[in-house]
Amino acid sequence: MTKSIKKELSSEQREELLKVLEARFEKNMHRHQGVEWTNVQAKLDANSDKLWSLNEMEITGGEPDVFDYNEEKDEYVFCDCSAETPKGRRSVCYDREALESRKKHKPENNAMDMVTAMGIELLTEEQYRALQTLEEFDKKTSSWVQTPSDIRELGGALFCDYRFGHVFVYHNGAESYYAARGFRGLLRV
Repeated sequence: MTKSIKKELSSEQREELLKVLEARFEKNMHRHQGVEWTNVQAKLDANSDKLWSLNEMEITGGEPDVFDYNEEKDEYVFCDCSAETPKGRRSVCYDREALESRKKHKPENNAMDMVTAMGIELLTEEQYRALQTLEEFDKKTSSWVQTPSDIRELGGALFCDYRFGHVFVYHNGAESYYAARGFRGLLRV
């Protein structure tokens, strides 16, 4: 019998996380101009599973913050806003298929399985570029991004970073992993 993970925070964990998120939100208003924290917190209060996912982003070093609001869907979008790709999500290959294809020196995990387990989404190239308009991220590291199926079917995967004042998109074998490459996640609440 497999043990299921309890995707719920204790009241103490919940309160502590909300304090951290609110402080980060208030400190970085340039990321979400015109958005009120009370509205964000009301959404979080109504979605405990989303709060659990934000906690997973936080404990792996993502420093999640609101970076977009979809008025049509009344949806706040959180994204990892750590200066570099989150430390607790580095040295991972792209997906399970890539992990299983390695014969030697397998990484401990892969980005796509971690994203699923955390209840978040891997950033697209467009979302990564949008994030970079707010601040400069990944100046020393890089982050896997969603890869089109035609590239993935050929064994490749895409990643991005920020160098020389520009976002660069690169390709690598999906089975590759590096100490300075991880992934950024996104959560809709």
